[in-house]
Amino acid sequence: MSSEALLVLEKVSKSFGPVKVIDDVTVEVHAGKVAVLLGENGAGKSTLIKMVAGVHQPDSGRILLDGAEVSIADTKASEKLGIATIHQELNLVPSMTIAENITLGRVPSRFGVINRRAMRQIARDALDKLGLNLDVNTRVGDLGLAQQQLVEIAKALSLEARVLILDEPTAALTTTEIAHLFNVVRHLKSQGVGMVFISHHLDEIAEIGDEVNVLRDGKFIATVPANTPENELVRLMVGRDIDAQFPRIVQQLGKSPLLTVQGLSQGMLQDISFSVRPGEVVALAGLMGAGRTELIRAIAGANKYARGTVTVAGKKLPSFDVAAATRAGIGHVPEDRKTQGLVLDASVAENIGYATMASTAKGGLVDRKGQRERAEQVAARLRIRMGSIDQSIRSLSGGNQQKAVFGRWFTAGAKVLLLDEPTRGVDVGAKVEIYELINEITASGGCVVMASSELPEVLGMSDRVLVMSQGRIAGELATREATQDSIMALAVSNVHRENEMEAN
Repeated sequence: MSSEALLVLEKVSKSFGPVKVIDDVTVEVHAGKVAVLLGENGAGKSTLIKMVAGVHQPDSGRILLDGAEVSIADTKASEKLGIATIHQELNLVPSMTIAENITLGRVPSRFGVINRRAMRQIARDALDKLGLNLDVNTRVGDLGLAQQQLVEIAKALSLEARVLILDEPTAALTTTEIAHLFNVVRHLKSQGVGMVFISHHLDEIAEIGDEVNVLRDGKFIATVPANTPENELVRLMVGRDIDAQFPRIVQQLGKSPLLTVQGLSQGMLQDISFSVRPGEVVALAGLMGAGRTELIRAIAGANKYARGTVTVAGKKLPSFDVAAATRAGIGHVPEDRKTQGLVLDASVAENIGYATMASTAKGGLVDRKGQRERAEQVAARLRIRMGSIDQSIRSLSGGNQQKAVFGRWFTAGAKVLLLDEPTRGVDVGAKVEIYELINEITASGGCVVMASSELPEVLGMSDRVLVMSQGRIAGELATREATQDSIMALAVSNVHRENEMEAN
């Protein structure tokens, strides 16, 4: 243990029932440095940071702050020690202002009357530390995700946090927003704040980290420099070499389209037409807000559309009818798995089985035994890490929850798979497993439409790219001819055109 460490988790362990999720792990955080926490989904990263946040207490081992052992009984105790955690799911109240959120739980008052002037000043001072020029009277719900994340950090700094834990802070941010966030992190380093940074984007680690602590199956594997080559980080994470990051297997395409979208329009979507053949992966690329999610949801029957048609294997589907889309063989993995793809308090088995519950019922009764057996088979096939098929899916890591959503559509035998940001928040090992599932779908004569903000993923796993801009298809590129630059040129084409028209 280093004597100058600001925070140390020393030989900590944690079990939930018979499952040991953290086993004798030691991690150090130093003032003015970023300690990266790296591992596959289910490796124990979230449990480890929840110990520091006061959500869980270690079964054994100890936590030291400035060399002295501390007990972190709850989140308030963590805050009082100068530890702040920015979770993936932001802990803000959308209906309240920036000032109200930053001072929540410690509102300045005098004689029982809220001192709003003091509240605004506290918030203004906190934003100034990050160079954020925001009106503190703005409702948090009116901010973009990146700005909300920075408000969370500002709140932490207003509490004079000395240790800042960032859990997947870049997962939903654009390249520009990530650059701004990293500038904030560098500023905090210069102020002596110690940070823990969790990310599945390996290219970010060398840019922002100082050292990397690798976990695997709840055990500490190694601490290595942040500039360690990515293939070595992958080997440490998963315990094996991954030969191909994007293992796309090109298929012989069927002659007739499996999915056809013609003239689809609704709200921001304007006259969308394209088709996908059996064996094909078509990627939807574009900037955030380009309409990719709206298009995916319309095809899946989750959103209504005013004009146009969606056809699967020659059969026209009704608008706004998820059940009809499912019967036609469409499977939908939504962008927000927690609110749109899962029933968090239900079991793993139940979540995997929802798409086949009606079709496999016997005499109007759910085939519970058959559902459970099918769920166990698909969970084993997808290597979903869990204690039991009957445990709440809420308790699984994000990547394993994502694989469970995929498992639902494998069980249902979906032939058209609609994927919206399929690998967001998923580690590199699980990503490759998801890519292999995409290959299985296309090898069996199915097709995939994949919306992704990760251009390497778009180029590595698709056969064709449709670039969307402001609700339209701005252009189409064959993947073998496409580059990140050519995709981005199309993605901003409509934006530039509108700006020019406004200027004239």
